Amino acid sequence: MSLSIPILYGSVREARQGIKAARFIDGQLQRRGHETTLVDAAELRLPLLDRMYKEYEKGQAPDVLERLARLYRAADAFVIVSGEYNHGIPPALKNMLDHFLEEYFFRPSAIVCYSAGAFGGVRAAMQLRMTLAELGMSSIPSLFPVPHVQDAFDVSGRANNPAFEQRVGRFIAELEWYAEALKHARERGVPY
Repeated sequence: MSLSIPILYGSVREARQGIKAARFIDGQLQRRGHETTLVDAAELRLPLLDRMYKEYEKGQAPDVLERLARLYRAADAFVIVSGEYNHGIPPALKNMLDHFLEEYFFRPSAIVCYSAGAFGGVRAAMQLRMTLAELGMSSIPSLFPVPHVQDAFDVSGRANNPAFEQRVGRFIAELEWYAEALKHARERGVPY
């Protein structure tokens, strides 16, 4: 079953390395037949949150928020690609996530986390799990950590180490299972 999976990437740094991890997961999902859209905070340049999408009168939200709302409503699942900034999630990612709420409900998320060091961003991922649960898109149990992200992929997102391609299959299969289960459950209705 082909799924619609936006990939939310939240770094706006000039010399960012995580974009390579985002491209890697994007390519892996597409190889499995899924429809993906890379949502890049650096391209969006969303303002700091003043009003959430739902707080605008119908049809009055900025165009970028309208486009994202349509994309998110059509999504079956989300992949969140997060670096680790001082043991936490990047502020641009948090800002991007916080613009929406109901559009995420009852859809699973999967976390790809990365860092320049050996821990692969897992400390940020633990904080991100709490945020994603509050937004209504709880994360799947598995993480996909990428240590030493600067060396892990080339600029197009191809893995420099075959271990990444071996590990990613199980991670994606788990996301697919949750996405298909929740898609069928949403078709029967939601709790409220």
